[in-house]
Amino acid sequence: MEKSEFYTLQGYRTKNKLDLTESMEDYLEMIYRISLNTEEITIKELASSLNVKPSSASKMCVRLKQNGMIDFERYQSITITQKGTSIGSYLLWRHQLLETLFRMINQEEFHLEQVEKVEHFIDIVTLKNIEQFIQKQKPPY
Repeated sequence: MEKSEFYTLQGYRTKNKLDLTESMEDYLEMIYRISLNTEEITIKELASSLNVKPSSASKMCVRLKQNGMIDFERYQSITITQKGTSIGSYLLWRHQLLETLFRMINQEEFHLEQVEKVEHFIDIVTLKNIEQFIQKQKPPY
């Protein structure tokens, strides 16, 4: 029997050896978003932005720190590192690109939840093709 090209979702995750979980991406994207407006990010602000408990945000910040994406000590502010900024800017670009696409095709029926679900499972080649597609749809001014 020939080997199939299909995998389960978990199989694709294992095959692609993702360094960041979906949750880690969500937290890092939000930290990056907040960092665009302020240098001091608190656990309380991060937790509120993601509708999670401060204890959950604190635990995730420990994981992000271990991966070199933020500087963080308990009861102190969060600072995004250069590595975190680089990845965070990509995550925000990805989110905004998909949000634009979904708003275009769904009009008033846009749901943020769809972007949040899809963004974790789409590759860079597809994202760049979506970006080109969107640019072609915009009327020249």
